[in-house]
Amino acid sequence: MDQIHYWLPLVWIALIGTAVALYVILDGFDLGLGILFPFTPEEERRDVMMNSVAPFWDGNETWLVLGGGGLFVAFPLAYSIIMPALYLPVILMLLGLIARGVAFEFRWTAKPSHQLWDNAFAWGSIVASFMQGVILGGLLQGISIENGRFAGGPFDWFAPFPLFTGASLVVGYALLGTTWLVMKTEGELADNARRWAQYLLFAVLVIMAVVSLWTPLVFERIADRWFSWPNLAYLSPIPLLTAAAAFACWYGLTHGREVMPFLSAVALFLLGFAGLAISNVPYLVPPSITFWEAAAVPESQLFMLIGVLVMLPLILGYTVFVYWSFRGKVREGEGYH
Repeated sequence: MDQIHYWLPLVWIALIGTAVALYVILDGFDLGLGILFPFTPEEERRDVMMNSVAPFWDGNETWLVLGGGGLFVAFPLAYSIIMPALYLPVILMLLGLIARGVAFEFRWTAKPSHQLWDNAFAWGSIVASFMQGVILGGLLQGISIENGRFAGGPFDWFAPFPLFTGASLVVGYALLGTTWLVMKTEGELADNARRWAQYLLFAVLVIMAVVSLWTPLVFERIADRWFSWPNLAYLSPIPLLTAAAAFACWYGLTHGREVMPFLSAVALFLLGFAGLAISNVPYLVPPSITFWEAAAVPESQLFMLIGVLVMLPLILGYTVFVYWSFRGKVREGEGYH
């Protein structure tokens, strides 16, 4: 395998992985606010919650487009297998995102009769989050492949592990949402979010422990990756850093910190993402299709890579600019709308 055939797929995997990680973090707290909506019935507090993400929510979803588009362009074989295997969860996820996006805009114009749009925002967020977790779990449990094509059924994803990861991601996004509110709001809303976050942090740690035990017990390839020597020594910093991030989040929540809980919750997500990536490298479609087997021809990868390398710094720069411009607390009566 010559150098360009080897390195180009790795460059694209790094780009797609970065896009997915940014999407999970940036849209995660956004979706988390929708998940928390049913537990915050007061209209004034719901207004503050939505205003805290109003400048960002649509831009956050840019990273989902980059991740999905990058998979289609750089790894068409993987795309052609993953999409039919997970078609229903993907469609339901997109419908949930559409519902919450429409609700976000229509809620303000429908006042005071906006209960429909409040429900659409909440349930769209819950459905989209749950289906993202199902997609992750369905991919991790493995996809049936014969002769380079999907050979399973339309409901292969409807199994205990994907359903568990779906519910787990809802809980995880709720943690990101509460820590975002701790950082961006004040008063009783922030106090309630701080209290909720403590329970959610405990739930997330239990979930991470369950996944850490479930995956090596069920999937031999993951057990070999984590518990063989010397991998066990090399990978031991991941759980240690996870414990440190969890402690930092708990400390920040119980000692009145505002930024620390959010940043440490983000660190928990990134470490979990890193752990899942380590468990499955070099398989893009576990357990059989590697990065290089799924890659497009180098000419296609290079052509699209030029555009991505031009646009990616612009998108990153714009994202940083927007978050910096709208930094600080959001109070009742204030907002982007």
